[in-house]
Amino acid sequence: MGIDFGNDSNMLITLLVGVFALYLIGGVVIGLPFRGLMNQIGQLTFWIAVFAMAALALNLHWGYTGLFNIGIVGFMATGVYITGVLSKPVFGSGTSAAEVGGFGLPLIVGIAGGMAAAAILGLITALPALRLRADYLAIVTIALSEIVRFSLLSDTLSGADVAGYRVGLGGGDGLILDYGDPLEIFVRTLSYPFDFVFGQSGWLWEEVYINGIVGFVSNYIPTNPKPVVDNFAYAAFLLVVLGGFYLLITRIGSSPFGRVLKAIREDEDVTNALGKNTNVFKIKSFMVGCALMGLIGILWFGTQGSVTPNTFRPRITFYIWIALIIGGAGSNTGSVMGGAIFAAFLFQGPRYFKNIVETVLGNPPAPSSFGQALLPISTSGDVFPLLMYTLDSIRQLQLFLMGAVLIVLMHRRPDGLLGHRKEAAASIPLGRPGKKQKEVATDGGEEQ
Repeated sequence: MGIDFGNDSNMLITLLVGVFALYLIGGVVIGLPFRGLMNQIGQLTFWIAVFAMAALALNLHWGYTGLFNIGIVGFMATGVYITGVLSKPVFGSGTSAAEVGGFGLPLIVGIAGGMAAAAILGLITALPALRLRADYLAIVTIALSEIVRFSLLSDTLSGADVAGYRVGLGGGDGLILDYGDPLEIFVRTLSYPFDFVFGQSGWLWEEVYINGIVGFVSNYIPTNPKPVVDNFAYAAFLLVVLGGFYLLITRIGSSPFGRVLKAIREDEDVTNALGKNTNVFKIKSFMVGCALMGLIGILWFGTQGSVTPNTFRPRITFYIWIALIIGGAGSNTGSVMGGAIFAAFLFQGPRYFKNIVETVLGNPPAPSSFGQALLPISTSGDVFPLLMYTLDSIRQLQLFLMGAVLIVLMHRRPDGLLGHRKEAAASIPLGRPGKKQKEVATDGGEEQ
């Protein structure tokens, strides 16, 4: 008999608490100092947030509308690159390894421009591609993501004089994102009302963040505590944005617009017969999802100081698909859960597990080849060298592990952990007033 969690939200909270507890216990086993533990938890929170947001955006395309988009990384790259070009300092006023500058616009303008560019790219893709079947749309989108990556690598687009400014995409050298610390810019923006009250520029940043929070943490981390606090603060900010993503996608799904999207997913011909212009609905859904993917790219890579085109290889798209499949297409809570499971156990987990095992075993040497790892098994039945060889090759085996999880999941639970596509038969409860009844799904079954 399984554990009754009551609802999906309780299950998600239990999962997150369990994951963080496991990582803390693992950190204690490894012997990480307090600073290392906090860095590990902050990093895990960051990855959970970005993969959960990406799975939610993909859920709008595939889970709600049935659009097979496997070019996610192309829209992410568009978002972060356009943001960089718009918000980088003009050439000469900032440092740039690629010797290109930007237009020096405020970061918030750059973010809006990056999201708009991703949405427009989605429109350009959608106009011809949405007339195709789902499998052809998949081919078009993955080709588009590679076109974007090779365009970013192009020497022709690496730099040019525009209206007296030297701007460009940096080519293969990439782009230095020297528009300032996004976290500081965000807090200073929030500080404007307090600045008027206290008569001090950047009061929230200087007095609350630096002197208050960082000063307090310095009692426990005396040497340079600010990077640790920054990691935590940015991860917490991403969790807030993740909450916004969840509410937005849920609101879209429960609106009349969202119900048409789900009708298109189930049977586009019937939806057309009911008088809905399905192409318009699909284009709107595709553009909204692409804009969100552009924002995810900005939040993911925008704080790393630089970005290069080869970062945006198709494997990131497949990571996001794995997260969505684990959680279950069509479920927003499942998308968040899938992002958390992928980040904790398939993306960060293997390397963390390797460190734990090596620490417990005293960091024994690993065989240098697969043959040397197998030889002791045939001679003495000793599997320890094979175990150490496997742990030493854990980075190369990550994709194998992901594939194995997908195979098991598709065999045992093809709808994912929380995936379901049943819809309530009526938006108005039809039960007797005052008596709580479970909703009835459109297929006559019980709503999950």
